[in-house]
Amino acid sequence: MLDETSSQMPRDYRLDGPNAANAIERGMASAEWYHSEVPRKAMKDLMKRTDQPAIRDTVVLFLGLGLSAAGGVYFYGSAWAIPFFAVYGVLYGSACESRWHECGHGTAFKTHRMNTVVYHVASFMFMRNPVNTRWAHARHHTDTIIVGRDPEILLMRPTAILSFVLRFFGVADVVNAQRTLWRQAFGAFTPAERDYVPEFELEQAGFWARTHVIIYTVALATALVFWTWLPLLLIGGPRIYGVWHAVLTAMLQHGGLAEDVPDHRLNSRTVLMNPISRWIYWNMNYHVEHHMFPMVPYHALGRLHEAIRHDLPPASGSIFAAYREVLSAIWKQRRDITYFHRKKLPPTARPYREEFHEPEVATLGVDSGRERNRCQ
Repeated sequence: MLDETSSQMPRDYRLDGPNAANAIERGMASAEWYHSEVPRKAMKDLMKRTDQPAIRDTVVLFLGLGLSAAGGVYFYGSAWAIPFFAVYGVLYGSACESRWHECGHGTAFKTHRMNTVVYHVASFMFMRNPVNTRWAHARHHTDTIIVGRDPEILLMRPTAILSFVLRFFGVADVVNAQRTLWRQAFGAFTPAERDYVPEFELEQAGFWARTHVIIYTVALATALVFWTWLPLLLIGGPRIYGVWHAVLTAMLQHGGLAEDVPDHRLNSRTVLMNPISRWIYWNMNYHVEHHMFPMVPYHALGRLHEAIRHDLPPASGSIFAAYREVLSAIWKQRRDITYFHRKKLPPTARPYREEFHEPEVATLGVDSGRERNRCQ
């Protein structure tokens, strides 16, 4: 058990910090992960790729972007522009994030070129370097919520409450994203970035960073020359005023759950959402399923959920219900970073393998008196 002082000390999440070496020593880097069993024929059907669903959704997305942008421009200067920019902002600042994600996996479309084009467009819209973040996300899947290894941990223990709230407004994230792009445009990469981006990819990462900053610079210069906010409301700005839905859903993926455990049932969360949020989020609300089987396309995740739900913790019934878990956990972690919300398994599920989860127990000092949730 850790003493009271240790349980209140923030964890070191740096990829070049001591926990990185510790994770490797404990066998948590590229570990053997738990997977629910799916018959081979069923899995082959679930992994089947097709262009049609993603083409449909992409046409709807860009049609929505075009119409809402046109309305915002037409009514610019009056209150009538607000609802148009509200829609445009969410489509640009939130829906594009899920498109970046799925096309980065190469599963949204069957056609490789379509995945590539949408991936690069969405990367620009979300202010992400398409090379750097592809490798970062690959590491996230290899070492999901492994401290010192995963570069995409959003809610660290203890969570800075003010930073958590400010993420919904996007300003700090945009400042950090622009700072990162400008640094990479000049060929400067941090030790953490060099840890997960291969050396041969750094030149391409620099190229795309320069491309992005040039476009943003032109948008800013246009706004200054014509003394109007309009260019920034259309390019870059939605990353601030429209990112709230992307943050709303992203915080539920792993927030308040276990760290350092090779079982996605413990560190990922599936949430049953309304149809609009699912469309914006591209079915990433089925997040346990996605992490177990990342090559299953977004449009098949609902079917995958039905196929393996007997082996998973019950899904959170709504966004509101999921946030009750997250907020309760991060509030308790302010006093005790060893706390995490442990998902219960149904009687039909295979039990958690406690020997795999010993690193979380040993590192964070989880009270042995807490419910172990063993399924007999």
